[in-house]
Amino acid sequence: MKTYGIRELQRRPGEIIDQVEQQRRPALVTRHGKPAAVLLPIDSDAFEEWVLANAPEYVADLEQAEVDVRERRTRPAAEVLAEIEAEEPKKRR
Repeated sequence: MKTYGIRELQRRPGEIIDQVEQQRRPALVTRHGKPAAVLLPIDSDAFEEWVLANAPEYVADLEQAEVDVRERRTRPAAEVLAEIEAEEPKKRR
């Protein structure tokens, strides 16, 4: 597994991520010489599976959204966005 210091990752993130994608192998990221993170190559199907397996709150939110749609407890996106935009000036004060 290739190892990169966090500063190296900051200097050339695109190049490092390209290598991970092309080689289809993980890379270790270190901070002060200690493991901090792992970069993994992933395709969209695998990512969706990972999210579903590792984020139970996402699954619960998705299930609740489906119930809301079935029970017609939804609003048009334009209405929600207009409401958010109307709140923005109040937050700046």
